[in-house]
Amino acid sequence: MALLLQYTLIYASVLMLVALGGCFSERSGVINLGLEGTMVMGALGGALVMKYMGDLPAALMIAAVILGSVIFGMLYTLLLAVSAINFKADQTLVGTAMNLLGTAAATVIVKAINMAENVNNVSSSIQYIEQRKAFAAFKIGNFEVSWFMILAVLLLIAAHVILYKTRFGLRLRACGEHPQAADSVGINVYKMRYAGVLISGFFGGIGGIVYITAGVSEWKFENGVAGFGFLALAVMIFGQWEPKLIGLAALLFGLFRALSNVYSGFDVLEALQIPSAVYNMLPYIISLVVLALFSRNSRAPKAEGIPYDKGQR
Repeated sequence: MALLLQYTLIYASVLMLVALGGCFSERSGVINLGLEGTMVMGALGGALVMKYMGDLPAALMIAAVILGSVIFGMLYTLLLAVSAINFKADQTLVGTAMNLLGTAAATVIVKAINMAENVNNVSSSIQYIEQRKAFAAFKIGNFEVSWFMILAVLLLIAAHVILYKTRFGLRLRACGEHPQAADSVGINVYKMRYAGVLISGFFGGIGGIVYITAGVSEWKFENGVAGFGFLALAVMIFGQWEPKLIGLAALLFGLFRALSNVYSGFDVLEALQIPSAVYNMLPYIISLVVLALFSRNSRAPKAEGIPYDKGQR
């Protein structure tokens, strides 16, 4: 049970962080389907920090890993910001391209690094066996609390405060609901949408490094992040683009994802003799069911996905 709870919370942390990123972007009016690619690039940034700065003290290394993930994630989402905001490109196509590019670029970069160190090493893997130990905060019995779990809760609270308790959040939401009205009162819609997309890169980058350090000490980047970016979109929609509801939805999806790791430890589930592949598919099946049942009644920002034209009224 402790292992189930641990995996549920760590996967929920990933989904919550990435979904919050999508929430900020869409609240500003830009659909970010490229969360999958953003996660991969954020994971790459953090993994490279662990590879080359693994001798740092634990606290400094955690800060450096988070910073590396954030920088890579935010820089990568600039592709979406420039394409969608400046050039008014189709946001769905740009996001899809970012997902394909993210995994491919990370694979090429890691393989190039490994081959530079050893010409016979053509893998796309980075190891962080010792470095990963620094992310454990403390233990309660068999339950290990990660610093990333604590960070995820703090960022969830911060996201709610920023969106609903600050002038910046009010302006951001206005740009996603009625950008022409926001512009008429002096709000720079382009800047606010840039801010929303970059914040999505911030959250998505952290979500990427949390994902690849959840239970493993080596990551093969050609595998991507197993569709977690799309699961996070389902969490965001199920959570109605509100941080508090996103947190609850992430716990639900995290539970189903965790079952695929620990179902063999439960006699009841083991007795059912359900193939392991079914448990692996479970969170994705749940996401389809959730979207089918709730997407019709979801209240998305009215101007999301619509390029802003300053001359239009």
